[in-house]
Amino acid sequence: MSIKKVTFLAAAILFFGISVILFVFRSLTETGTDVVAVNDITQTIVEHWDTLDQSALPGRQYSLEYTVLDSHGELVGATRRGLSENIDSAIYNRDTIVDITRNDTVLGKVIFYNNTTERWKHHRDKLLVIFGVNIIFIILFCLIYAVYIDRSIFRPFRKLQAFARHVAEGKLDMPLEMEKGNGFGAFAESFDLMREELAKARENERLANQSKKELVASLSHDIKTPVASIKAVSEVMILNSVIEEDISQLEVINAKADQINTLITNMFSATLEELQELTVTVTEESSVLLGDLIKNVDYNNRATISPIPECIVLVDMLRLLQVIDNIISNSYKYAGTSIGVLANIKGQYLEIEFKDYGRGVSPEEIPLLFNKFYRARNSAGKSGTGLGLYISQYLMDKMSGDINCRNIDGGFVVILRLHIA
Repeated sequence: MSIKKVTFLAAAILFFGISVILFVFRSLTETGTDVVAVNDITQTIVEHWDTLDQSALPGRQYSLEYTVLDSHGELVGATRRGLSENIDSAIYNRDTIVDITRNDTVLGKVIFYNNTTERWKHHRDKLLVIFGVNIIFIILFCLIYAVYIDRSIFRPFRKLQAFARHVAEGKLDMPLEMEKGNGFGAFAESFDLMREELAKARENERLANQSKKELVASLSHDIKTPVASIKAVSEVMILNSVIEEDISQLEVINAKADQINTLITNMFSATLEELQELTVTVTEESSVLLGDLIKNVDYNNRATISPIPECIVLVDMLRLLQVIDNIISNSYKYAGTSIGVLANIKGQYLEIEFKDYGRGVSPEEIPLLFNKFYRARNSAGKSGTGLGLYISQYLMDKMSGDINCRNIDGGFVVILRLHIA
């Protein structure tokens, strides 16, 4: 049944109920005294006035109750006790008063009893019953109508609301279920088709990203082999060469090979991290080894390393080497100055500061430096992918450490915090 039909039916029922109530009210005015009977009784009383006897009052066949008074208002007779016996009580009870006349002489009065109170009570009780039945019926119909509206309109919308929430949360495997014959069937079907298309699009996107990551990881791994060969050959040629100019050029080749190797390592590591294949194995290591670690990546010998306090730190030496290599490479690339390395123990951490004397970065860019693929404005014209600091922060987190940076007077500093065992 459509909503229009149900609404029309509800209006018809309400109209019927109101009509019944109005009819009952109208029927209250249709009761009155039988004029023919009153005239007949009055005429009979006139004819038998001189011999009138209470036991033989006329007109009993009309079922009318009345009282007869003489011209002085004295009671002559009554059909039963309890009726009005004077004019005042008759007026109070709204009885019908008729004069008894003969030859234009008033012999007395007949007071016909009008049971107005009883009739009103009867009609009132009848009206209350009809009104109560109508109200109950209308309430029941409204309840049924409310259940129908809830089932046909509000419940489907609640399902649509829950469905939209699931789609927003990414739960695209939960179909939108609608009851058979629901008026919103086509509407709901369109939403479910949208969910299926979104699920297909998300799966295609996931497969494309997976394929891209696997391709980058494969290419990165394949490129590292020839770069390693170039580096090895250049190192051999440097050892065998005696001409200073050749040695200088070979060192440039070696340095560029290192740079390419660093970029490839960053790309490969970022891809592996997204593939959840990048492992960090934390072990207890002596801080004494950190000095040699820094020297190994400082191939331009620009770092001045202050004494490092002896302690045991929790690190993965291979991953820490990757982090320090990225810090020093960035200093070479963006500052091009000497590097000061200072270490101190602060609480449960060994802090190592790498300070250069370049221009640094703008303050508003510092919180963004560790975002993936973000490159500061001072990187214009310089090679890079924006992955180095992102990977470094990821590795430090895995080693229960931290990395941050800030501008200082006359330079820029990067701080590593290694957890002490």
